[in-house]
Amino acid sequence: MDWDRERRTGVPEAVLCERKSPEQIAAIVAAARAKNRKLFLTRLSAAAFAALAPDVAGLLDYDPLSATAILGAPNDAGTAAMKSPIGIVAAGTSDLPVAREALRALAFHGHVAPIIADVGVAGLWRLLEQIEQIRRFKVVIAVAGMEGALFSVLAGLVAAPVIAVPTSVGYGVATGGKVALYAALASCASGVVVVNIDNGFGAAAAALKMLGAARAQGTTPGP
Repeated sequence: MDWDRERRTGVPEAVLCERKSPEQIAAIVAAARAKNRKLFLTRLSAAAFAALAPDVAGLLDYDPLSATAILGAPNDAGTAAMKSPIGIVAAGTSDLPVAREALRALAFHGHVAPIIADVGVAGLWRLLEQIEQIRRFKVVIAVAGMEGALFSVLAGLVAAPVIAVPTSVGYGVATGGKVALYAALASCASGVVVVNIDNGFGAAAAALKMLGAARAQGTTPGP
């Protein structure tokens, strides 16, 4: 583990559990406990979590929908959780696993961020009903699969930067999320930045760095 990453970059290393054995995950958890460090674990499937020894699994706050787990308390332990200036907007309920990965990554850093879900462009009025709330956010994480139209529409309606998270939700030509990824990359709306397919953690990390850079320059208030 890169234990010094948070000092250098502001965001600690996450543990990608996919393809790791239960023994490898247990060893990482033990190393973190020895150093009294917190961990954010991603891509921990329900089957992989069930395969962990009970004494290891019992240490983790596990969320099966997002396939994430947290070891230790959030970064704001001992104080009230911060109401986050970051908002998460999901096109459909099928995108919620990725949206919750972003939410849980933000929670790990002490940010309580809302998810506004099921506002995809197939029902554009639902997005417009929520747009005033979305405009209050300093950074917007937008999560969408299929044709990925939400990214451009949203970026044309808000002043905040939009971090697009294409998801692998889709079928036919949209299978695997590449159509949504290309739509995000090709957006003609200004202020859209893009992370990899299904990368909710990466979107959360980018949002946190945006806020950190803005605060360092004194250009945005705290939450």
